[in-house]
Amino acid sequence: MASEKILESKKARVTEIANLLKSSCAGVLVDYSGITVEEDTKLRRDLREAGVNYFVEKNTMLRLALKEAGIEGLDGVLEGATAIGLSESDQTAPARILGKFASDHDDKFNLKAGFVDGVIYDEKGVTALSKIPSKDVLLAQLVGSLQGPMQKLAATLQALQEKKAAEEAA
Repeated sequence: MASEKILESKKARVTEIANLLKSSCAGVLVDYSGITVEEDTKLRRDLREAGVNYFVEKNTMLRLALKEAGIEGLDGVLEGATAIGLSESDQTAPARILGKFASDHDDKFNLKAGFVDGVIYDEKGVTALSKIPSKDVLLAQLVGSLQGPMQKLAATLQALQEKKAAEEAA
């Protein structure tokens, strides 16, 4: 009877993880085996502030949940110590934060793989994703690049108006 309860609780956990995966636009799997509790606490705080759900899970449970969520191609990295970071709204947040942490903690913390909107990325792909600025930074860069030409247009129109007014006055 006890084993039946355990099996039911494991099935419920797999379903819970699968639902988290389905509602996430991005996720990154990492090997966290070499970091200290203090480093892990700081990492979790940074992830929480960015709205990333980060947790450690058994590889078997993740494998079943990924299959249930329809995400294929990550089975090969589900070995050793595995944690996953998931984001519901920011496609780059898990890769950006976990990638920076991995680069700051060589050999102690490694990216394994990830996904963004159903596309699977290997370690190199996740590393490339980690270098993409956040959505807010990209929008600010876009506004800045549009602002320059608009200011030039406004200055040109103002100069034309002043020239026309000067010609009419003369």
